[in-house]
Amino acid sequence: MATVSSTTAAPSAPHVNVNRPNAVSVGTIVWLSSELMFFAGLFAMYFTHRSVSGDIWQENYVLLNIPWALTITAVLVASSVTAQMGVFAAERFQPRRTGSLLDVRKWGMEEWFILTFIMGAFFVAGQMFEYAELVSHGLTVSSSPYGSVFYIMTGFHALHVIGGLVAFLLILGRSFAANRFGHLEATGAVVVSYYWHFVDVVWVAMFFIIYFLELFN
Repeated sequence: MATVSSTTAAPSAPHVNVNRPNAVSVGTIVWLSSELMFFAGLFAMYFTHRSVSGDIWQENYVLLNIPWALTITAVLVASSVTAQMGVFAAERFQPRRTGSLLDVRKWGMEEWFILTFIMGAFFVAGQMFEYAELVSHGLTVSSSPYGSVFYIMTGFHALHVIGGLVAFLLILGRSFAANRFGHLEATGAVVVSYYWHFVDVVWVAMFFIIYFLELFN
């Protein structure tokens, strides 16, 4: 009698999807980490000089225009919101508005990023105005350790803000030139927003240290 052998097929292994992190996003985060160390060095410089020059700090602190600094800070913080709104539009692949210019609900990435650029430019112009006012009161880079530290810290941050403004222009230019708004353009918008949020957070910390810390002493 013939014996019929039967074999049972082994169940196939479940298919596993491996989600690799976006290389551009990872590279941006690593780069921003190095920038964070740079600003940490500036903060260390501030506290080091302040610890040995307390009297000079008190004498020069009264020259700061805190209400004006608070105004331009509020504008810069608000620009993070408009930048993120632009990212949301980019993620749904909407480069420009689909309705009236007055209807912000229909705005695309370009409108939000243009508004962000204007707000960032206002912040930089506001800092230049503050510099002119302080110089007129005798506070310069070489006038005292306080002046050196103040201008170095805020000046380097202003350069980073200007770098962000240039990046916004590049993203807008790419969007205007693109025949079809796709993943490349959207990724660029997200990366620039990372950088912009970073410089905003750094300024909030810098603003508190420079303009408000002395009030608690």
